[in-house]
This record gives sequence, C-alpha cells and structure tokens, in this order.
Amino acid sequence: MATQVTTTVNARRGFSFLRIAIALQTLTIFLQAVSAGLLLTASYGDTLHSAGARVMYGAAMLYVLAAVLAWKPGGGSPRPVRHASGFLVLASVQVVLGIAHVPSVHLPLGVLMFGLSVLALARR
Repeated sequence: MATQVTTTVNARRGFSFLRIAIALQTLTIFLQAVSAGLLLTASYGDTLHSAGARVMYGAAMLYVLAAVLAWKPGGGSPRPVRHASGFLVLASVQVVLGIAHVPSVHLPLGVLMFGLSVLALARR
C-alpha cells in the first residue's frame, strides 16, 4: 500500500513539473513574439530577441527533461517524451531559420510552435 501511494505522489510531482515546463515554454515563446515586435521598432529589439531565443531553446530542453522524468518514475505513456522531442526539433529549426534570416518560414513556424505549446499546456 505504501509503495502505491509513494508512486502516485511521485507521478503527480512529475506531471506538475511537466506542466510547469510546458507553461514556461509557452511563456518564452509568447515573449519571443513580443520581442519580434520590438525588433521592428526598437534598437534593442535584436539583442532582446536573440537572448530570448536562447531562453526559449533552454525551455524546450527543460520540457524534454520534464517529460522523461514524468515518464520513467511514474511508468506513464512515452507520448509526452515524443511531443517534447518533436518540439525540440521544431525549436532547433526555428533557431537555424532565425540565424539564416528566413522570416517567411521563421514567423509562421513561431506561430505554429506557440499554438502547439498552448495545446500541450491545455492537455496537461
């Protein structure tokens, strides 16, 4: 009985950490949209958008870590790990497109990533 209760508590912690990681990722993507607007209007927008990209990428890596931690100890479905890994791939593509200055793909991909992140947050 005690083992089952401990496992349930650990699974809840893993899922709450996963939810926090997804929320952080969603927030960083939203802030990237704000800094993209500043990129067009303010002199410091480029610096802010560049720093935000690093933070967003770190949040995507945190999402992968949280998904793995929620999956392994709790024995849950590996689906969140696949979603988080796919999102990290999208974030990598987004960074490469941003560095290459391809706004025709960079911007729609950012909108897609925000939508997917909100969807992932709503599902948790």
